[in-house]
Amino acid sequence: MPREYAAGFRGQREVLNTHRAWDPGAAILAEQLRDDLQVVAHFGEFTRLLVDLNRRETSPAVFSEFTPETRKQDLLAYHRRWRAELQAYTLLDAEPSLHVSCHSFTPVWNGVERRVDVGILFDPSRRIEATLARSWQSKLAALLPGLRIRRNNPYRGVSDGTTSWLRKLHTPNQYAGIELELNQRFASLPAKEWAGIRAAIVKVVGNNLA
Repeated sequence: MPREYAAGFRGQREVLNTHRAWDPGAAILAEQLRDDLQVVAHFGEFTRLLVDLNRRETSPAVFSEFTPETRKQDLLAYHRRWRAELQAYTLLDAEPSLHVSCHSFTPVWNGVERRVDVGILFDPSRRIEATLARSWQSKLAALLPGLRIRRNNPYRGVSDGTTSWLRKLHTPNQYAGIELELNQRFASLPAKEWAGIRAAIVKVVGNNLA
């Protein structure tokens, strides 16, 4: 939370500890993918309660009620710069780009438990993405027995997000975007167990980078 925005959360700072403000576990997975696989990673610099980088700039959800009206244009400019940098990296190589977008979800939504531990989100109409999703689901299920590995669950892979945005800019032969959604309970597991889950994901993703 940048200091200049903190005043807007006086009396309501507890919201910063909820799933509305951030994705527990997502950054540490992205960091491990970056370090172990020697790839580039992009991170948002502050809470999505100010601006949500995973929403299109025209979405009603790109800002929250905590976003100061007087700073929306500045935050929108940051949103555009961040996305432009991400887009630039998908064009660096002649080979197709594999983009893995890391997120996490609250285990209970509107009082209902979500019966999924790892969600693999993709566009079913894109053959490479559909093939990867089936393969990753099968391999993760073998490496992480007992965990519920689902495709396009708890969200649809074609919903608003950076992957759906980048698909509009690149052909299926240029770009494949997979969004990994982790149950936020993982971030509260014992360190060794949580590390084992990340290691399995890194191993499966790494098999497609050779």
